[in-house]
Amino acid sequence: MLALIRYSVPPGQTEEFTLRAHEIVDTLAGQPGYVSGRVTRSVDEPELWALVSEWEGAGFYRRALGAARMAMYPLMTLMINEPSAFEDVERP
Repeated sequence: MLALIRYSVPPGQTEEFTLRAHEIVDTLAGQPGYVSGRVTRSVDEPELWALVSEWEGAGFYRRALGAARMAMYPLMTLMINEPSAFEDVERP
């Protein structure tokens, strides 16, 4: 499954955001079920960022969020409030 957490980051907070976002990815990487993760930035809207990760399943992702809560807390005010977990859909 794919997890996509989007953030709106003002220009003056870019460096701190990048450091903290990579800390979150490092924390998630140590959790069971983690497949991959990265920090991305919109090409068209430079204030729009995303933390993207892949998981073996939704349960792994949700448990990992609990483990990463402290690392995620400082960035919560920048987080865009929307669903973040997406499952793969097979072709019909």
